[in-house]
Amino acid sequence: MEPGVTWYDVLGVLPGASAGEIARARDDKARLLAPQFLAGAPSPVVAAARRAAEILDGAWRVLGDPPRRAGYDAQAGIRRSGGGLERQQNTPSEPGWGPSDFGYLPTDGGVLLGGLLMLADAMGPHPREPRRIAVPDLRGLFYSVCPAVVARVGLRVTSVRLTEHPMPVDGLVVSQSPDPATRVRRASELTVRVWHPPQTGLDH
Repeated sequence: MEPGVTWYDVLGVLPGASAGEIARARDDKARLLAPQFLAGAPSPVVAAARRAAEILDGAWRVLGDPPRRAGYDAQAGIRRSGGGLERQQNTPSEPGWGPSDFGYLPTDGGVLLGGLLMLADAMGPHPREPRRIAVPDLRGLFYSVCPAVVARVGLRVTSVRLTEHPMPVDGLVVSQSPDPATRVRRASELTVRVWHPPQTGLDH
């Protein structure tokens, strides 16, 4: 998978989803790739649908198998605590100091000192984010995943609809510009061309 994209993103579910919710999400997306919807579609659409099916299978192999899912969650830094989900935190989770680092001081003193050090840290030099980043490969992903993925890497997304009379369902990314792995400036625009099953597919 592309950096910043999780198997949960692929299926459009939260990390706390039940096994049944994961199966339903996979089935719902797989139905949109059924042959009756792809009949007569251009070859780039068929290629994207084939890739989408492989991606969905990959998500199901991991999230549909409890031991694999647990291992994946651990690797992704997700742990379950008290029935909920929490991101694993390093200590400290951010550079600098905060009020909680001074719990040994009287309450007012700890908060004041921590606040002053946080201010000093915010005003100090910080490493710059890279000015150019690699464009992620979104082809074969459903469009609902794209805005969050693109935002994580610091880009903006614009979509172009390929289907004239689309069904009101999630669309499939067929192509993109710039191409995957192209290095672009942060905050650049990424255009994705999105296919939906046509309304006529309902009649087949």
